[in-house]
Amino acid sequence: MLEHRSCSGTFVVNVTQSSYQAEENQNITLEWTFTIKKEMTLTSLYILCELFTDLKHFTLFQLHEGVEVPESQDEHFAGRVQFDKDVLREGRIRLHVSRLRTDDSGLYLCEVKTNYGVSYGECRLNVTVSPSYLQSPPCRPTMLSSLNLVTIVSVFISSSRGYSR
Repeated sequence: MLEHRSCSGTFVVNVTQSSYQAEENQNITLEWTFTIKKEMTLTSLYILCELFTDLKHFTLFQLHEGVEVPESQDEHFAGRVQFDKDVLREGRIRLHVSRLRTDDSGLYLCEVKTNYGVSYGECRLNVTVSPSYLQSPPCRPTMLSSLNLVTIVSVFISSSRGYSR
């Protein structure tokens, strides 16, 4: 079941996917759909997409009267969110989030207001650490050659002889 809430009977925002799973440093596309009517104009469209975590909430994207408001975006997402304006007139909100981080995990809520209704949809994203990050190369002990070892021991003995108590 896709999550949505509506404040008016005929206007609905849905998510195309209610749950996403991804790994750190991957890219993902989050998408919501909303009811469109002939009388809809971009200047009557307000969109606010946010991330809610246990600790904080972040503004991911904002559109005010059909115009993107980049200064409202939280620095957590700076340079990592791209909005696909071409699909907006079809009643779709598509956000491309790049270079995912584990702290991008949480509840994503997108609220849409038009001149004929208000509604929101929500989805969850879980970002895990990449398995390649967890598998570090085995440690290899460095072998000292006999000559290097003799040199180190000699230097140590020489310096200890000059030590006075």
